[in-house]
Amino acid sequence: MSILIRSFLFYLYLVPITIISALLCVALTPFTTSGQRYALVRYWSYLNLWMLDKVCNIQYRVIGMEHVLECGNRPMILLSKHQSAWETIVYPYLFPKTLCFVSKRELLWLPFFGWALASLKMITINRGDREVARVAVAVQGRERLALGQWIAIFPEGTRTPVGSYRPYRKGGFRLAIATNTDIIPVAQNAGNVWPRNSFRKYPGLVTVSIGPTISVKGKTEEQIQAEVEGWIEGEMHRIDPAAYSLRTN
Repeated sequence: MSILIRSFLFYLYLVPITIISALLCVALTPFTTSGQRYALVRYWSYLNLWMLDKVCNIQYRVIGMEHVLECGNRPMILLSKHQSAWETIVYPYLFPKTLCFVSKRELLWLPFFGWALASLKMITINRGDREVARVAVAVQGRERLALGQWIAIFPEGTRTPVGSYRPYRKGGFRLAIATNTDIIPVAQNAGNVWPRNSFRKYPGLVTVSIGPTISVKGKTEEQIQAEVEGWIEGEMHRIDPAAYSLRTN
């Protein structure tokens, strides 16, 4: 079966299951907590992983899950490489924590998906106004961390092509310092199987590598950023050497 047909079949599944899940989230909002609705999202995420395997022949492996388990019940800030839509739909299942994603507010305007996102009380920001966005992340982030949730941020701000680098935005580091919350860095190479802005899904193995906790205690914003970027980008070279071998920055 061709890649194009496999990709079409996956979307033939993804669109209706997303609509059904989103409508359930919205319908259950008056009777459930956001945490209970997140359980539905986690199951939706699991089904996506299963279908990617069975239909598109895309598997995954996780390295370093012990670093997540070592955190216990502590709230953390997860900063991850961002190459694909893959990580946005499967992280809820991969991580055994309630993740609160920081995303652009335009996603709320999407039918069904945006409605579900609003019901889950994720942090949405206006990218057009950086100062307002910074305040929103700080205020809402503090609230979510107080509830024991993990804040998930893609510090590059957008999906980046495989093998490329985009300077990290500072919002996640500032939030970590302001709330004295340690950071879990994540490297992953999903862009090889699900390229950004691509309809096609290519068979292959996604590697998700979770790094050890990066403490923020006694460190400046610049020091934390250098440590996080250094680990994630260095790990990208290790898990995807073919894509990053020619990069000079």
